[in-house]
Amino acid sequence: MIETQTLSLRTIEDLALRALMAAGTSEANARPLAVATAATEADGVASHGLAYIPIYCEHVQCGKVDGLAVPQLEQPRPGVVTVDAATGFAHPAIDAGFERLIPLAREQGIAALAIRNSYNCGVLGYHTYRLAQAGLLGLGFTNAPASIAPSGGAKPVVGTNPFSIAAPGPDGDPVVLIDQSASTIAKSEVMKHAREGKPIPEGWALDPDGNPTTDPEIGLKGSMAPSGGYKGVGIALLTELMAAAMTGATLGIDASPFSGTVGGPPKTGQFFIAIDPGATSGGGFAERLAGLAAAIHGQDGAHLPGDGRRAKRTRARTEGVAVNVATLDKITAILGEI
Repeated sequence: MIETQTLSLRTIEDLALRALMAAGTSEANARPLAVATAATEADGVASHGLAYIPIYCEHVQCGKVDGLAVPQLEQPRPGVVTVDAATGFAHPAIDAGFERLIPLAREQGIAALAIRNSYNCGVLGYHTYRLAQAGLLGLGFTNAPASIAPSGGAKPVVGTNPFSIAAPGPDGDPVVLIDQSASTIAKSEVMKHAREGKPIPEGWALDPDGNPTTDPEIGLKGSMAPSGGYKGVGIALLTELMAAAMTGATLGIDASPFSGTVGGPPKTGQFFIAIDPGATSGGGFAERLAGLAAAIHGQDGAHLPGDGRRAKRTRARTEGVAVNVATLDKITAILGEI
């Protein structure tokens, strides 16, 4: 049984911030990542929460991420914002981009944000969630180092490449929040099982020959299983086009791993589209969305994408989050050693 300790969201944010800064990250870069870490833990996505802080710190120290990077923002066209993350963390680059993207989308009805020379952006839905909070329909794409093989092949050519869409609701929370990778499961979940020495369910990953495996270590040496077979490969390619080809970022086949210290900065990318529903729907967007949600919630046991995270988020604000003690020990060691 895994030993856990319950922490408040404020404590989680503080731990993440102090560890990142101890490893050599500026406060300006560490703060948005720490805020996202607490929000991720609140949503119940532990694989992308505090468990990733030791990895982030290691990557700052080995040079895979520049903890002191300053994102460079440009606006080459009226409805387009670009940010060069300068091989730093994705979160401060996204923050800088959103500051320009959100007012542009409100003014023009639609705007796009392209980020290059970036890094792992954590839970993609965390970022589209923020666009929905601003009253905008948010679409997001992020590419990753290659880990999915093409249909009929065994050598990875594209990453797990998530996409996300968040539709705004009247209370500031998205009514719908879709956040899914092109693989059956996020690669971080396989990595988490490997760290804990636990087998993975069949169907999560494939060995180097393309055969199913329940050994996470072998799966990490092989490839991730695409969700829905060739359809998952199609989603991965779509995201690769949006997040890498359209942004000027590094393709997944050329990006260094998000884990370990091998290789330099991955220089991957993110792409966001923000749309004002009032500009496209002719009015009544909220009512139509509410009708769709009601039709789903009216069925016994049915739920919308994002419902589970919303419920966990609500509980976490008052009850805190149970965090793996082994993860806390690693972070405590970082704070004590540096």
